Amino acid sequence: MDNVIATHPHTHETAVPAEHEHVVLPQHRHHFETEEQQREAGSFGMWLFLLTEIMFFGGMFFAYLLYRNWYYPAFTVASNQLNVPEGAANTAILITSGFFMALGVWAAEVRKKGLLVVMLILTTLFGVAFLGVKADEYHEKYEKHHIPGASFSTAMFTNPAAYGLKEEPLAPDMAEHTQIFFFLYFAMTGMHALHMIIGIVILFWLTWRAHRGEFSAGYVAPIENFGLYWHFVDIVWLFLFPLLYLINRHPLK
Repeated sequence: MDNVIATHPHTHETAVPAEHEHVVLPQHRHHFETEEQQREAGSFGMWLFLLTEIMFFGGMFFAYLLYRNWYYPAFTVASNQLNVPEGAANTAILITSGFFMALGVWAAEVRKKGLLVVMLILTTLFGVAFLGVKADEYHEKYEKHHIPGASFSTAMFTNPAAYGLKEEPLAPDMAEHTQIFFFLYFAMTGMHALHMIIGIVILFWLTWRAHRGEFSAGYVAPIENFGLYWHFVDIVWLFLFPLLYLINRHPLK
């Protein structure tokens, strides 16, 4: 007990224990004075990382808008070939995964181990579902020969009537610029998908650690920081979807 004074049987010296002894978590690194300082440093580092990501994606958004302004007819017709139902489905999937991730952060903060594990698993499943839908979209582009490169075909844009489309045909030189649209489409959505894959790998790791109970004693910084990353990935898609799929779109005929 705290009030008990221990007396050595031979020396008769007394040892008074510290009344306010600080319990150090095993995850506490020695170069931080307190766990709170370590948590704030980790959060600051994550925000710096996300800032670099914003600049990276911002550059691609700027390039897309610039080329769209230069080759507006080509970008308008090419964007009309994207699969809006699948894009909308992926939007709903990502929003749902973000909801489960937010619940996971809350579960970690209130030390509900079982709920945390379930939320991380659900977040992972919806992330995998997103990639599955995106893979189907990419396969559709492959079948239509809309992957930039040697096999890219502009026939659907120069002679839309042959494909049952009531589109205005593009001049051959303008039709060639549709390849720029699809290059940017694959670059932007592909980089987003890469971030999703990295996030899913980290989710497996965090789920394993959560199952072991590593976040049940007040150490929740990894869950909180990953939650920031996952929500950032969600937000990027919320910009990609309208920018690529919806702007100036008209129904396929």
